[in-house]
This record gives sequence, structure tokens and C-alpha cells, in this order.
Amino acid sequence: MSSNSFAYSEQSGGGEATELGQEATSTISPSGAFGLFSSDLKKNEDLKQMLESNKDSAKLDAMKRIVGMIAKGKNASELFPAVVKNVASKNIEIKKLVYVYLVRYAEEQQDLALLSISTFQRALKDPNQLIRASALRVLSSIRVPIIVPIMMLAIKEASADLSPYVRKNAAHAIQKLYSLDPEQKEMLIEVIEKLLKDKSTLVAGSVVMAFEEVCPDRIDLIHKNYRKLCNLLVDVEEWGQVVIIHMLTRYARTQFVSPWKEEDGLEDDEKNFYDSDDDQKEKTDKRKKSYTMDPDHRLLIRNTKPLLQSRNAAVVMAVAQLYWHISPKSEVGIISKSLVRLLRSNREVQYIVLQNIATMSIQRKGMFEPYLKSFYVRSTDPTMIKTLKLEILTNLANEANISTLLREFQTYVKSQDKEFAAATIQTIGRCATNISEVTDTCLNGLVCLLSNRDEIVVAESVVVIKKLLQMQPAQHGEIIKHMAKLLDSITVPVARASILWLIGENCERVPKIAPDVLRKMAKGFTSEDDLVKLQILNLGAKLYLTNSKQTKLLTQYILNLGKYDQNYDIRDRTRFIRQLIVPNEKSGALSKYAKKIFLAQKPAPLLESPFKDRDHFQLGTLSHTLNTKATGYLELSNWPEVAPDPSVRNVEVIELAKEWTPAGKAKKENPAKKFYSESEEEEDSSDSSSDSDSESGSASGEQEEEEDSSDDSSEDSSSEHKSDSESASEVGNKRTAKRNSKSKRKRDSEDGENENEKSKTSDSSNADSSSIEDSSSDSESESESESESESRKVTKEKENKTKQNINPLTKDVSLLDLDDFNPVSTPVALPTPALSPSLIADLEGLNLSTTSSVITKEVRLKSSEEKSRKTFKDYNPHIMVSTPVFVPVKTHVLLHRMSGKGLAAHYFFPRQPCIFGDKMVSVQITLNNTTDRKIENIHVGGKRLPVGMQMHVFNTIESLEPEGSITVSMGIDFCDSTQTASFQLCTKDDCFNVNIQPPVGELLLPVAMSEKDFKKEQGMLTGMNETSTVIIAAPQNFTPSVILQKVVNVANVGVVPSGQDHIHRFAAKTVHSGSLMLVTVELKEGSTAQLIINTEKTVIGSVLLRELKPVLSQG
Repeated sequence: MSSNSFAYSEQSGGGEATELGQEATSTISPSGAFGLFSSDLKKNEDLKQMLESNKDSAKLDAMKRIVGMIAKGKNASELFPAVVKNVASKNIEIKKLVYVYLVRYAEEQQDLALLSISTFQRALKDPNQLIRASALRVLSSIRVPIIVPIMMLAIKEASADLSPYVRKNAAHAIQKLYSLDPEQKEMLIEVIEKLLKDKSTLVAGSVVMAFEEVCPDRIDLIHKNYRKLCNLLVDVEEWGQVVIIHMLTRYARTQFVSPWKEEDGLEDDEKNFYDSDDDQKEKTDKRKKSYTMDPDHRLLIRNTKPLLQSRNAAVVMAVAQLYWHISPKSEVGIISKSLVRLLRSNREVQYIVLQNIATMSIQRKGMFEPYLKSFYVRSTDPTMIKTLKLEILTNLANEANISTLLREFQTYVKSQDKEFAAATIQTIGRCATNISEVTDTCLNGLVCLLSNRDEIVVAESVVVIKKLLQMQPAQHGEIIKHMAKLLDSITVPVARASILWLIGENCERVPKIAPDVLRKMAKGFTSEDDLVKLQILNLGAKLYLTNSKQTKLLTQYILNLGKYDQNYDIRDRTRFIRQLIVPNEKSGALSKYAKKIFLAQKPAPLLESPFKDRDHFQLGTLSHTLNTKATGYLELSNWPEVAPDPSVRNVEVIELAKEWTPAGKAKKENPAKKFYSESEEEEDSSDSSSDSDSESGSASGEQEEEEDSSDDSSEDSSSEHKSDSESASEVGNKRTAKRNSKSKRKRDSEDGENENEKSKTSDSSNADSSSIEDSSSDSESESESESESESRKVTKEKENKTKQNINPLTKDVSLLDLDDFNPVSTPVALPTPALSPSLIADLEGLNLSTTSSVITKEVRLKSSEEKSRKTFKDYNPHIMVSTPVFVPVKTHVLLHRMSGKGLAAHYFFPRQPCIFGDKMVSVQITLNNTTDRKIENIHVGGKRLPVGMQMHVFNTIESLEPEGSITVSMGIDFCDSTQTASFQLCTKDDCFNVNIQPPVGELLLPVAMSEKDFKKEQGMLTGMNETSTVIIAAPQNFTPSVILQKVVNVANVGVVPSGQDHIHRFAAKTVHSGSLMLVTVELKEGSTAQLIINTEKTVIGSVLLRELKPVLSQG
């Protein structure tokens, strides 16, 4: 704290000096009125006199004004001799300001600064830490090789200083000295090694920066400090965090094996991870055998996670790149939300973040798909941001969202920013090549743009169409003819050249148009751009080879014009073509193959992202931004095939055990203090064991950090690393601290039981084994729910009830330390895959009120997914699903008969509970055969469903007679969202892509409840769970029957009886999660009403509000 306060006083002094500098400027205005140059001279003379004064107040005032001048950017170098005289002043305030001045000008006035070196050396012994640090800063700023030994000695002394602020400045001076004299490297490495052992968070960032500058390849210096740096990371200042994270990323890539190796092979296993407890255990064992993450690797990933919430964009970006480069692929997804949050920052931050997202989105589309709308372009965005957002949208495009994106692109094409509009057209072309289903749609859209008034839009469209037509030219003769007509109006050279190239390549498909185009081009050959002239020559050569009767003379005329052109490229091309296509005595053997050379099949262009090749640079670096290796860039090494020896990082643990021997002595004295209760003695012993193991990364504070990502828990985890001077007082305060944290430990013990039930008992009892077990349990998926942990806790209480009387001491210790440090010494019963009937009967007999009955019901459920969620009835026994009030007959087109080659399909929602699953929405599909032939083998083909969505398809229909019709049922679990369910409706011969998108009102089931229950539930769903709006309509539209008809037509809700005529209530629950949806229409005076919706599902609630409002407003 003391060092920070000094730093702040220095800053405040500078601000005060700035204000005085402004006052000084205003006082000299009378003298400045008589001359342009005299004012500055007189002002500086005045300052020199004040600095030579005998009064400290005058000197202090002068120094404040001088520092104010520096702050404004004015040159104060001529005052150096007068200022440097005061370096030995006894007034601390003056001395501090003199040092601020000298740090700025010492490098420019080296000779004068050298005269005061003895003063700086004396200042290094000053009792004030700020003076010592400032003297070292000035000394390292004098860049003269002759004083290198003095600087080296000063740095060594400062590195052992008691003040962390001085040690921090010593780390900064190391970099300056190394740049001045690289031969001092070995001695500087010794100082760096010493400072790396420093436990102060103030020093950590600076010394790692010095390490990166001086000896980034000396990884062996980091081994023993690795765990300490990981644990201190949360408390280091922000820029220090950035440096440490980048260094640890490189370290991890050299010391741990790749967590990506086995993931591809186990992906399929993970999809069915929760089939049963036996399967879960087998697959967990398989994963452990194939790949087990090093506990230190897990420690780094866990301790950087809270920093994703940092207010500093650079810290968030550093953590994001760390996760991208070293974490398992299944865990990388958590960075996407934090990166999207940074897009609210200024445009410079947006630019860097979007560049990194563009690189990530090429390899991992799924990470950013949920945030698609965050990348929509705003009208206020600068062009560079718009272009990057377009790039990301292109990378994220797939069959499910392409229709939405194309509508968005249509708006962008109309933008006034022409560069952006052109980029959008290129984006449409890339989407057309990447997604074959929309190629024709995009091509037709681009053809429509050819009639645009804006020439740049037309030109860019032509270029993109040319690339698309290269992929399938035979099908688009009409488009080529249409583009040939545009030659009269388009003036942009690239577009004209593209049209001519297309006509030349397809001259045999448009035999009547091509010669006429050549004739028009020959007329204006001399006035065309060089790029167009080259394509005219190519077109002439191709037509000469395929249609020489009509074009022979024209081609010779063009070749004669090209022969005397001013551009030598065109003259060379003309000579080459003439020798190749016009046979004569001098013609070589190549003339025979002229047609094959000119009309060879050209490969279609590959439209790729410009960010495709940037992934070999480390994300967030200057090299990645520039796409070229920058000076000082340190490449990430490849993962080692075999992990280096992990024991090299255990050195710190051994040293720490020695340091804490006084705590061990305190523990031995406890048996004599029988005055206290046994429980307190156990707290002391468990506390000392927790302190000794904290470095291994297995403390419960780190577990809380993973779950809550809160700053408080982060501080707890790092506060265990005390300095030697604090150890004595720490022992005396342990009992009080432990008593305060007792409730917190008990709260975490439930999660600790679950983790220890999964882990197997090990023979070793050292700190490393415990950290390995905790780390492996952390690496597993965090899908264990509260209800499951409650049920296991009740089970264990029942099983251990008889053990309480036998050994109460052991039980208390295990409760406190189950998830901390003694998993080996405490025997833990492993969970059985299925509970025995007798145990269930015991549970039912416990009479633990409603909670126990809920737990008992949940224990009987088979899958873990069902365990994690209590049923709707258990939460709300007074609320039951009712029959629908109204079933709308409106149908939606699934497949049009034209698109389906005679097979038509419509679907509607019958508003009945689905027979295929209680979380599914029932959908009825009517299939019609509008042809005069039988359609066979109608079935559902490939499904493209969003994550979590499930579909139960109808059975295959063997045949459907001509003019025949059949209705089938399907069940779709939409996961309480209006996302589209995309699948293929297939026949014997064809497959058609179709989509079902549910109206929000069909995701509900009506429930029957009393007015009292409605009000009770509504009272619990207020605040953010409540949305409302005001409706204005004619009074006749607010009758009870009209309101009922309109509401139930939009949403499948039940009517709640109301004792008030002006309030109408409706209730429903969501199909998937069973969350209540409460709708209230309250009539106000006049022709207004208030529509209120209360629900936990705020997104569905707001969508339903938007749909109900216009329906209730209209007549």
C-alpha cells in the first residue's frame, strides 16, 4: 500500500505542477505584449533566478512551473544546468520534481548529468523509497557506456531493496541497461532470477517484462516460479498481467503435451456422455488413459479465467489468446462472450478484436454463431470496421443463417460508402461459392445489381459474376449475353476486361454476339485502358481460332493497332499472339497447339478469406495484425510429443514447506491448549495443511474462482502467499480467520464431495497428488447440478449416520477438508451406479418435508440430464396442464409443389402434448402428391439442428398415390427458442431442404391455476422477469370475448379466472423447461390497456409481447 500511495502522490504532484504552469503562462502576458521572442527569454530567466534563490518555496514554485511546461509539451531543456544544481536539495518535494525533470532530459544532456552522478549514488541510500527509485530511474536514463558498471551495481543493490517499488524500478532499469550494453546479459540474468522469486505483485509484471527482453529463451528460470506466477496473476497490475500471460502461453507450449490430440477421437463419445453411470465411468477412464491434463496446465487455465472480466481490453485479449493456443477445444468457447463485449469499446480496440475473431471464426464457427447479430454493421462504423465485420459474417455463414445474412447484405449494397458496398458484393460471391444451396440465388441477385445506377456496384458485380460463372459456365449463356450488352454503359476497366474475358472463354456458346463485341472494341481500341486492351487482344485471338471467317480481318486490324501501342506489354502480347495464331514460314511447333493454349480449361478461382494464413502467428500480437513477422516477435513452439519432467516445478513447494516450519511448531503446541474445543483445534490443523499445499493449485479458493469468477475469491486464492515477515503474525491469527471462513468452506464441501466421489483413492499423500486429483476433476465437464449433489448428500448422511458416534473427529475434518487437501486420508464411499430399493425406501422414510420427496423423485430418474432439473409438478403442485382453449387452423408451407417437383407439404401446430416426448412440440405435416405419378419412399433425410435441439421424425411412407394426401406427426424439441429446425424431406429420387420455425405462442402449454396462485407466482417474477407495454385501441376491442379470442389465437395459453372485470389473466408454461408464462391485460381509463408478461424466459417473453401488441391494438 505504501508504494502505491507514493506513486499516486507523484502523479498528483505532476497535476498540481501543470496547474501552476498554466498560471505562470498567464502572468507573463504583459511582457509578451511588447515582443514576440522576449516573453520566453524573460520567463526562463525568471525561472533560473527562482531556482538559484535561497528560499525553498521559490525553488518549489519554479520546479512546479517547469514540470507544467513539460506536461504541455514545451521544451525546457535550456534550464537543465539550473535544475541539476538542486539535485542535492534537502527538501523532498523539490528533489522529487528535480528527478522527474532529469528523467525527461538526462539522455539529451548527458555531460551535465554525469557531473551529478555522485549525488544520484547518494540518493540511492535515501530513506525515502520514492527518492531511491527516482535516482535509479535517472541513472538508467543517462545512456553513456562509461557508467555501465555504476548502473550495474545500483541495479543489484536495488533488487535487494526492502521496498517493492524500488525493486520494480530495478526491473525496469534492467531493460535499459541491456539495450545500452548487451554484454552485461549474464549478470543481468542473475538479477532477473533473483527478482523472479519476489513475492510482491508490484514486481512480478516488471521482472517478467525484463525476462522477455533479455533472455526469453531461458525457460529454466520460470520452472520454480511457475505456480507462484499463476497464483499471483489476479493481483498483478493490468499491464503486468498482459506480459505474464503472453510469457506463460509460450511456456505452456514447451512444457505440456497438446490437449487437442485425443479430442477428435473422443468427440463421438462425448455426445453420448450421459447415457448411464456405467458408461460415464468407462468413458471417463478411457479419456484419462488417452490424455490426462497436467495439473499445472489446468492451474494456468483456471487462474486466468476470472481475468476475462477485466476492464482492460488488452488483458481480456491476452487471456483469449491463451485459451485459444493452450486450452482444450471444448473449453475455448468461454472466450467468445468476453471478446464480443470488447466490441463496445472504441474503434481502435474493435479493429484489433475483430481481426482476432476473424482468424478464430475460420476454424471454429460455432464459437461465435450465437453472437451473429453483434457483427451486423452499424451506419456509424468506419470502413475498416465494416470490412472486418463482413469478413466475420462470411466465415459464420452456413445453410441455417444464410437467408438472414443475404437480407442483411442487400441493405449493405445500398450503402453510401462505395468501398464497403463493393466489399459486400465480394462477400456475396464468397457465400455463393462456400454454400452451394444459395449459389443460384446469389447469382440472380448479382445479375439484378447489374442494372444499378451506381457504376462501382455494377463493376464489382461483373467481376464477382465472372468468378461464379467460371465454376459452371455451361448453364449461364443468357447471363453472358446480358453482360455483353453492358459494355456500352460500363466504363470501369476491371469490369470491361472481365466481360471481354467471359465472352472470349465462351465464344463458342455465343457465336453471334462475340464477333460483334470484337467489332465494337476494335473501334475504340486506342482509347481503352491497358487492362482492357490486353483482353481485346485475347478475345481476337480466340475468335480467330474458332470463327476465322468472320473475324480474321478484325483480328489482324487489332494486332496492327497493338503493334504500335505506347505500352510495351501490349506490344509484346501482340507479337506473341501474331506468331502463335497466324501461320508463316517462321512459325514454330507451338502454332499447331494454339487452340489448346488459348481455349484450355481454366481452373475456377478459389475465393478464400484473407485471414486464412494468419493463424500461425500468435493471436493479439503486432505480427498477427500486420500479417508479417515484426521485430522482437517470439514464435509459439509446437507442442512436445512427450511432456518434459514436471518435477522441475516442485522446487517452490519444498522451499515453502521449510519457510512454514514455525506454523508446524504452533500446531504441536495445540494439544496442551485443552481449554479450547476440539473443533477449533481441528480447524487450526486443517488451516496449516491448507497453507502448505496452496502452491500446488489445489486450494478451495481456486475452485470458487472457477465457479464464480469473482474478484473476491481470486484475492482469497492469492492471499495465501505471504512474505516471511508476515508468517509469525499469521500463526496467531489463524483461528480467527478460520472461524470466519468456516461457513464458506461448508458451502463448498458439497461440490468437494462430488469431485472426490469421482476421483479414486491414491496411495501417495503429498501435495502434488492432491493437486493432480483436483485438476483432473476440474477438467471434467461441469454439468453436475445442485439437485444431484443434494441427493448424494442425503444418501451419504444416511450411510454415515452410524459412523458419527464412533469417530466424530474424523468426520469433522473430512467435512472441512474434503475438497481441499486430504482426499487420500479420508475414506470416501464411491457412488453406486443405481440405488438399491432398500436405500430408496430409507430415503422415503426420512420425512424431510417437500425437499426430501423431490430428491427421492429425482434419484429415480435415469439420466443425469434429467437429474439436473426438477419437474414442473414438483415445483408447482397446484398448477396443472389444461386442454387448449383454441386451436388455430392456419397452416404453413413446408414445401411448395413447384420446389418439390409435385410433392407439396404443409404443417400446423395442433396444440396437443406430444406423444414422442414431454419436452417436444407436436407438429402435424400434410403431404400432397400433385403429380400424375406415384411418389415413393417419402422420409426425413439429413437434419441440421442447432445445438440441443432434437427431432422425432415420422415413419417412412412407402408410396403416395397421384392426387393423394396423408397427414403424419412429428415431435420437435425447440429448446424454448424460435430457432429454425432444418432438415431434408426426401423421396426415392430427390431431397428437398425444408425448415420449420415455430411461432413463439406454439412453444407453450396452457395451465390451469387459481387467481391466488397466479398473483403469488407473479409476485416472484418481477424486475427483469417482467416486461410490459401500453396498448391503444377502440373500446369495442377491449371486451372480454375479443381479448380472449385475440390472445389465444396468438399463444397457446390457459384462461385464469379473475374477480375483476378490467383485468384478464392467462397462464402457460414453456414446453421444454416448464417455466411459467403469465400474461395480464389490464384495462385502463379511456381506450388504453397495459399488457404485462412475467416469465423467467425473458427472450420468449419479449418476443410474445411484440406479437401480442399489434394483435390487441388492431380492430
